[in-house]
Amino acid sequence: MTGIRLTAPAPGWSIDADVVVVGSGVAGLTTALRCAAAGLATVVVTKARLDDGSTRWAQGGIAAALGEGDTPEQHLADTLVAGAGLCDEAAVRTLVTEGPDAVRRLIETGAHFDTTDTGDIALTREGGHHRRRIAHAGGDATGAEISRALVEAVRSAALHTVENALVLDLLTDAEGRTAGVTLHVMGEGQHDGVGAVHAPAVVLATGGMGQVFSATTNPSVSTGDGVALALRAGAEVSDLEFVQFHPTVLFLGADSEGQQPLVSEAVRGEGAHLVDASGTRFMVGQHELAELAPRDIVAKAITRQMQLHGTEHMYLDARHFGAEMWEKRFPTILAACRAHGIDPITEPIPVAPAAHYASGGIRTDLRGRTTVPGLYACGEVACTGVHGANRLASNSLLEGLVFAERIAADIVEDRSRTTEAPALVTTATRVADRETERHTDRLAPSPLLAPEARTAIQRIMTQGAGVLRSAASLVTAADELEALHNSAAADAWATAGPKRAEPGVEAWEATNLLLVSRVLVAAARQREETRGCHWREDRPERDDETWRRHLVVRLTPDRRLVLSRTESEAFPPVHPAGAPDCAAAPTTHPTPEEP
Repeated sequence: MTGIRLTAPAPGWSIDADVVVVGSGVAGLTTALRCAAAGLATVVVTKARLDDGSTRWAQGGIAAALGEGDTPEQHLADTLVAGAGLCDEAAVRTLVTEGPDAVRRLIETGAHFDTTDTGDIALTREGGHHRRRIAHAGGDATGAEISRALVEAVRSAALHTVENALVLDLLTDAEGRTAGVTLHVMGEGQHDGVGAVHAPAVVLATGGMGQVFSATTNPSVSTGDGVALALRAGAEVSDLEFVQFHPTVLFLGADSEGQQPLVSEAVRGEGAHLVDASGTRFMVGQHELAELAPRDIVAKAITRQMQLHGTEHMYLDARHFGAEMWEKRFPTILAACRAHGIDPITEPIPVAPAAHYASGGIRTDLRGRTTVPGLYACGEVACTGVHGANRLASNSLLEGLVFAERIAADIVEDRSRTTEAPALVTTATRVADRETERHTDRLAPSPLLAPEARTAIQRIMTQGAGVLRSAASLVTAADELEALHNSAAADAWATAGPKRAEPGVEAWEATNLLLVSRVLVAAARQREETRGCHWREDRPERDDETWRRHLVVRLTPDRRLVLSRTESEAFPPVHPAGAPDCAAAPTTHPTPEEP
């Protein structure tokens, strides 16, 4: 533990469990179902309702080598290319070899995918894939169907769930091992105010951090809470500079903010063209796959065209699909476009890149273990090494599915080694947890940001660390983020007054956003090259000799960020929290917690 926590009241109630899963997307619910099936007392904590996470918004589908002639090796090759030299090949191989059976088990759980006339799973293509290997549901409502099936399974299994709950901080015992989490239940939750779930295993499946930018495809709950919690707990994070901007997000105007409608890559997979205002295709000749190039390449191409023409968007032309195909294959996207006054059957769709997915996150091994004993991470919040510098389309749902099963297996195995009755929480554990709560009360709180700082953070990050970055823009972003922190720290010293931020959901979210933004900017400043979805205008070339490495970041007890560079593209082994096993001398940066 770093000794740093969010400013919050002491827990007023508690729940005992064997494992607590934070998050209710494909990663969280799959982990919870597998743990519960093994007899572990499992609690699911989620920030909104069970079906309100990022999974439900996934349109395109889930990638796996399910089609005739396709193989895990081919899926591996496409993933490695998209990852721009920074994928952990062992992690990717795990993903692609275990993926097909994991999808089949998802179907057994109750998910219904679209099928062909012969009853086989219907497959499409997306960017970076050389084969049709994307399984989809409801045309373009794959995430909604997966979420429906998993939520129904969780409710049928009568799992203990706590909805409308924001996780705050990790609880640890005297040896530094995980002992649960503190959380705040909002609105119509089952409990009031701050409480705790005591458990020797905690799984963070909290999703991404897209809300650090003004325009994103992520829901409003994606405020980087899991990464921020892990940093405060002393866990290592990696690759936060690699934020994927989805190339084709419905353009709603230069001033539009918050969650933006996604126009799935599957639309291009079915033959839509990217064009400028004159109708000229601009991806032809730029990449062998044209519109189906990896996302970083397409996003950069669109941004260049916008700069060249002095416009704020390009167009996606799929008028040749016709009404029947639009209505059958992409009903969700069709409805979203029409809701904003655009009919893709008769006119091109205005599109522009927007923040979509965090390829980096909390560093884990192939069993989802972090550098804090007992703490696991899965899904977008985790950095397994699968995605490298740029996630391959539709690998995200598969990653959540595959590594969730691996985490559950590891937790079950660990519990079977340490107790004769895995489903029981022992008296000794409860005593240790009470000691943990008393210890947590003595930890140093972070200065809280006022809720209105959220908009300022998003503006700073969009201007300084968006699709295009440079040394100058990143320095400006770092300075402005530091000014926000310094203001909050100064206000925190005040005994009272209108500027002093009070504990609450919006203040906690803003504080988390600032911490993850500072880490992202620090890593982006350090990585002086262009690779994957990290695009430095002032360093346009990829530098494998120097930068085919990962940046590992941790927060120290004296409230500083330590950035270290790995020896190669392979991650060092995950081990208990401490100095990372990296080659380069660490670089320290002030953090949002430094007074």
